[in-house]
Order: sequence, then C-alpha cells, then structure tokens
Amino acid sequence: MATTAFTNTLSSSSSSSLGSHSTSLSHGLGTDAFLPSRISLPNPTSRLASTHLKSKKKFRLFTTHCSLDPASAKDPVQEKIPIELRYEAYPTVMDINQIREILPHRFPFLLVDRVIEYNPGVSAVAIKNVTINDNFFPGHFPERPIMPGVLMVEAMAQVGGLLMLQPEVGGSRDNFFFAGIDKVRFRKPVIAGDTLVMRMTLVKLQKRFGIAKMEGKAYVGGEVVCDGEFMMATGS
Repeated sequence: MATTAFTNTLSSSSSSSLGSHSTSLSHGLGTDAFLPSRISLPNPTSRLASTHLKSKKKFRLFTTHCSLDPASAKDPVQEKIPIELRYEAYPTVMDINQIREILPHRFPFLLVDRVIEYNPGVSAVAIKNVTINDNFFPGHFPERPIMPGVLMVEAMAQVGGLLMLQPEVGGSRDNFFFAGIDKVRFRKPVIAGDTLVMRMTLVKLQKRFGIAKMEGKAYVGGEVVCDGEFMMATGS
C-alpha cells in the first residue's frame, strides 16, 4: 500500500474548509487543533497501522493493532504444549464393566462405551467411540464409512436405558423397552474416528403406566449431529 501524505501547511484561504476536520480530530484530546500529517501502512499483509497526528506544539503517536489472521489469536503458551498433552480425557462416571451390569445388550449391539455424567432421575451423558472396526462399516458404506442413523438413535436409547434402569426411576432390565421416537433429525454424518457424545434428559415419567419421555441430543466436536424425542416403557 502506498504511503499517503497530506500537506501540513494551511493557507488562510483553506483554513475554513479544514476547520471542521480539525475540530473533530481535536475533540476530547485537548485544546490544540490536530491536523492529519501522515497515515502509514507499510505493506498489504501488515497487522500494524500507525497514524501520526501533528500539531503546532505536540506530537502524538497512535498505534492500532489489526488482527487479520485468526491464527494470530492463539495462546502462545498453549502453542508450546504438544498437542497430545493439551486435551484432557473425558471423565469416567461408569466404565464399560458397570454399563454391562446395567444394560442387557452385548456385542455387536452394545453402543455405549462410557458414562461421563449422571444426574439421578434427571439426565445422563455418555460417549460412543466410533472406529473403523465397528461391524457396520463394511456395509455402510464400503467407499464412505458413515455410522447409520438408526444406530445413533439406538445408542441414544441405550443411554436413556442407563438413566431408566436405576433405583431412582424403578426400571428393571428384565422389562425395559424402547417404545418410540419422534421428531428425530440427523444433522451431520458421523464417521470413523468421531466420538459421539450423547445426552439424554428425562422430561416426563409416569410410573403408574411405566412410560418415560426423554429428549436426546448427540454431538460430535460440540456440534449437534442428531436430536429427537424418545419414549421408554417398563412392564410386560
């Protein structure tokens, strides 16, 4: 960017035309009328723009930092930490062995690996680590492995089962059923290497009829990939 120079000499004939500019520049900076002397931008990729304002008595330098690159906002301390040490693992509230004691499902249909949050009678959050070794990938699809949407719904229902099959709710693994779904939407594909984070929230429980209504959301990287309403039932 070329340097733009402004003349800093005022003639009596041009003083009236520049008066309004001088007043606006000097407002709040003192009684002296500041006039633009030089605006310098070294090059198009520079993030530093300097504006010099000059008066008869004072010289002031105003420096403006412009972040043109989002990468420049990174924390330099974090940058020094190796990437494998920056992120903590998900907490473990229930491990796979505890999950197997509650859910009746087994390979290849047990789709919950770990519970990371549990509020009795309120909600549960669990994860499913999606890997290329999952048995559904060879057929869905050979050239583009995508987790089937129906299995995402099943995984979320199993998280709901972990919430229902607890003493606070009164469910039993011997008479627990997935009764229905409504308003289910698949927002983004889930592929091998993703970690599916599923939250199930108990909305309504009718113990008399053995019916529970839940809201479920599944996330990958903080973005919703699937959501919907679920109905669970207990009894024969």
